[in-house]
Amino acid sequence: MVKIVGFKTFERKDGSEFCALIVQGGIEAVKSKETGKTYFTVRKVNVPCTFDEVTCESLIGSDFPGSIQKVEVAPYEYVVPETGEVVTLKHSYQYVTEEESVVNDNVVKKELVL
Repeated sequence: MVKIVGFKTFERKDGSEFCALIVQGGIEAVKSKETGKTYFTVRKVNVPCTFDEVTCESLIGSDFPGSIQKVEVAPYEYVVPETGEVVTLKHSYQYVTEEESVVNDNVVKKELVL
């Protein structure tokens, strides 16, 4: 289950605008790579939608089935806001429906089958 915690408005290349809902997953325990200590965090993603700002505002606080999962993507550069360091990442976080999650967890990829 995820919760809609906000929204943002973005501008397309043609100048028109669209909204994206900010969706937050549940609390997760993560171990720090630097200190080895456990801390709690939540994952958030922006999910584009066809809603106007009034509708987006009314949806804040709503729960929705699905989860936020780490997925492999083509490598891209990311600037760490706190340090300005540029790192190359090969993953992203995306909203995944319950149905997609079941398929991803239970279907063997073709290249893995001999």
